Amino acid sequence: MKQYLGNKWAILFFLTPAIVLYSVIVFYPILQTVYRSFFEWDGLSDATFIGVRNYIDLSQDYLLTTSLRNGFLFALVLVIFQIGLGTLLALICSDPTVKGRKILKTAYFIPVVLSVTVVCQLWLSMYDPVNGIINKLFQALGIAYQQDWLNSPSVSIIAIAFVNAWQYMGFQFALLYAGAKSVPEHYTEAARIDGAGKWRAHWHITLPLMKETFKFCFIIAITAGIGAYVQMAIMTNGGPGTTNYTITFMIIRNAFSGNQYGYACAISVLLIVISLIATIIINKVFDSRETGLEQG
Repeated sequence: MKQYLGNKWAILFFLTPAIVLYSVIVFYPILQTVYRSFFEWDGLSDATFIGVRNYIDLSQDYLLTTSLRNGFLFALVLVIFQIGLGTLLALICSDPTVKGRKILKTAYFIPVVLSVTVVCQLWLSMYDPVNGIINKLFQALGIAYQQDWLNSPSVSIIAIAFVNAWQYMGFQFALLYAGAKSVPEHYTEAARIDGAGKWRAHWHITLPLMKETFKFCFIIAITAGIGAYVQMAIMTNGGPGTTNYTITFMIIRNAFSGNQYGYACAISVLLIVISLIATIIINKVFDSRETGLEQG
């Protein structure tokens, strides 16, 4: 094995197929998107080079502010619910003294395997302002809080984000559970011997050693929130009005409804840049925080 690891030509030989495949699937489409963003193009006729006009128009598009705000709000809901609650459930299920752990792990993951259309239809019925179970529950508890969940400009984006967070929390839970189980038990056992309680040991030992898992989970949640689309398209079609638009919704609308493929490519480039910046920031934040155990 060492002779292969020390041979640069052998490494290049084995990496070349993966590099070529990745370039064809990822890099080439990105380069094409950047190139097409400098053209006025309807997807069929000849493209006309217009320089950075698409980007100038994008900076003046009133939907951009709405889309960016909704994207970051969507991402915030995913981070709080999927990573926050997912971490708590992962720590509970990693405790061997908890009974019924297998049933709990299966139950948490069930929504992930459901069709997104089925999940959206389920929550559409639950969000119904007249017969929905959520308003009925508030009514039964005597809480005077009735909402038209999907038609409220201020509440609808959070309601839709919660649907996505609920469905895919099991995926994040699986990653976090694997991260929690990968922490060597003798670390937490030593903390318990020194007098630390269960949750204090998790706070000072388990969570810091799950840094790489958290980094990956944050990248998934934030980039998914910024580029969210499916739930809005099924549940409200971006409404009421354009209040639930995201950057991806802008791309789809301009490309397939407005036949403005050049402009849609410019929006796509913006989405790529924002996702890349978010990923770099997350990596920088987590890489700057080394635990004492890692330093040792």
